Amino acid sequence: MTSDRDPLVLMRLPEAAGEFLSSLRTKKLSPHTVSGYESDVRIVAEIAAGLAGVPVGDLEVRHLSGRLIRGAFAEFSDPRSAASVNRAWSAWNQFLTFCVAEGLLEGNPMAAVPRPKQPAKAPKPLLGDGSASATLLERIAAGARKARDPWVERDLVVLALALVTGMRSAELLGVTLGSIGGSPGERRIQVLGKGGKTRSLPIEAPIEHLIERYLESRLARFGLEALPRSAALLVDTENEPLRRGGLQYLVRQCYRYAGIHDRVQKGTLVHALRHEFATRLAERGASAHELMELLGHSSIVTGQAYVASTARELRRAAQGNPAYGVLDRLRPEDDPPGIP
Repeated sequence: MTSDRDPLVLMRLPEAAGEFLSSLRTKKLSPHTVSGYESDVRIVAEIAAGLAGVPVGDLEVRHLSGRLIRGAFAEFSDPRSAASVNRAWSAWNQFLTFCVAEGLLEGNPMAAVPRPKQPAKAPKPLLGDGSASATLLERIAAGARKARDPWVERDLVVLALALVTGMRSAELLGVTLGSIGGSPGERRIQVLGKGGKTRSLPIEAPIEHLIERYLESRLARFGLEALPRSAALLVDTENEPLRRGGLQYLVRQCYRYAGIHDRVQKGTLVHALRHEFATRLAERGASAHELMELLGHSSIVTGQAYVASTARELRRAAQGNPAYGVLDRLRPEDDPPGIP
């Protein structure tokens, strides 16, 4: 009796993993996300090869049985947190689904691998009475951060953008001059978020003025007459696009010199500013639906109906951000109108 199924394509695991990672890059995922997938796939693959008694380069995809993957995950999970195991489980589930689609496997064996449950994560805004973000902005604006090549205008824009938009690190680093559009008073920033999804975030006059002053300082600092719309908004002191490590260092230093480092919860850094954004807006009446759209989340708590908010409602919710009041006070009285 013959089978009507097409024979499996024979491919070794490293080659299949390489093709899978290439497919992720076409989805415009952030380099940090792709790097995480690569690491999780590689580490579990090495464990699986060890259990199979072959070099990882010789392990064929067709031999990835439920028992083998379950054993590899049991060993992988032992020294790691539930969050790390969940991330790896998701990476391998997508990888093996890709392998099935490519004809390398008959079915996805991840159904045989238990996935750890994680408690819902509590928000981690800056600790205290809610004044930490104001203290941070005011002290950095006053030049509190000591650096070999100080650049107050840039530092302030980094912090303020995170506090008034709630952008993730990768989103902040991906903003270009061309991302900012709209007429005065109706400015918005186009953001490329997780999974290549875009969203439009409203910004108000205080941050417009701050960005303009920063761009003027950038032109003067580097002796430039103009900047292309494709230029990264946030740059380092060499006028190169700011990178993740540089952003983390900058924010950590700002916390330290502003004297609020003890208010930053464990496991957060730049992300603490995103939590601060969401927490303070929620305190001022922003709905879960509005926060979902502003933060770029794909869903809210299970059971809640999705209700799309209008642009006017989103702007009104974002206007309630207390960081705007601080930025308004920091603005010189003779400051000209916002971004042209």
